[in-house]
Amino acid sequence: MRFLTDENFNGAILRGLMRRLPTLDVIRVQDVGLRNTDDPVILEWAANEGRILLTHDVATITMYAYERVNQGLPMTGVVEVIATAAIGKIIFNLFHPFVRVG
Repeated sequence: MRFLTDENFNGAILRGLMRRLPTLDVIRVQDVGLRNTDDPVILEWAANEGRILLTHDVATITMYAYERVNQGLPMTGVVEVIATAAIGKIIFNLFHPFVRVG
């Protein structure tokens, strides 16, 4: 699975993910020249690159994601992460299926 973090995604969560899963394929919108870019453009880029968007934007991103689906456009997925939740809990809930124990 490949991920893209939205511009305002919590950096502490991203750093925690990378510490626990160093091979995780995740990039930030800032790293690919999409800083200050409208949500529909970010969703299009993510779909073209086969990346699931990680975001804290529960206000607008869902609407644009549904618009893409309703128009029959590619949609790789959006995971809305509650910004106020505990970082450790977020990391566990998002990625514990990918972590092998023992």
